[in-house]
Amino acid sequence: MHIALMPAPSDQPLSAITVLETAKRQVRRFGEGKTNVVDIARAMGVSHAALYRFYPSKSAIMDAIVQEAMEDEARLAARHVETDGPAAEKLMAMLLDLHRRKRERFEGDQEIHNLYRRIVVERPDMIAAYADRITALIARLIEKAVQRGEWKIDDVDRAAGVVRDAGMVYVHPAFVAQLVAAGAPIEEMLRATVATLARAFEAGIRYGDGERVEGAPAREPG
Repeated sequence: MHIALMPAPSDQPLSAITVLETAKRQVRRFGEGKTNVVDIARAMGVSHAALYRFYPSKSAIMDAIVQEAMEDEARLAARHVETDGPAAEKLMAMLLDLHRRKRERFEGDQEIHNLYRRIVVERPDMIAAYADRITALIARLIEKAVQRGEWKIDDVDRAAGVVRDAGMVYVHPAFVAQLVAAGAPIEEMLRATVATLARAFEAGIRYGDGERVEGAPAREPG
């Protein structure tokens, strides 16, 4: 009689982190579709019931993998908000870093990219929260530029939304895949987009009536 042997337990204590790391290895090796909770548990040398202490389902584990990637990207973007230097350079660096992270995932971590791309479509709540977080970071960068007199904008939050929307083509997983596959000069395109926005902000933007504005931000400095 054949007896299936369970792998020896890992030396690492069972935790949400070790479950997630094992899940990522399984997804990278077999793809999301061929990875389930039993596979992850077997790879860790534990019963699948033990994993439910940390994640109630396979979907929760997959969501957590993408959430981790989003957290990484938010930290990456946040690094540019409080640094010194011209606002245009800081915004350029922020969007370039986000694009490069997405491109690295597409080119070197395909299965995680595919998972991220699915979550973008199927979990709009997660994506909305992520977009709000990135937009808030952009708004803070813009607000500081207005306070220093670099840019003249009467509605910081609306300007942040414009930047977010203009930059989406360079950071959305589906668009990144399409641009890379097409051999597009993506970073050159991104730089031209940011340069155009920065020049407009320097000249002055009034969203209320379409005229240029000479003065301060719409909200109190934070």
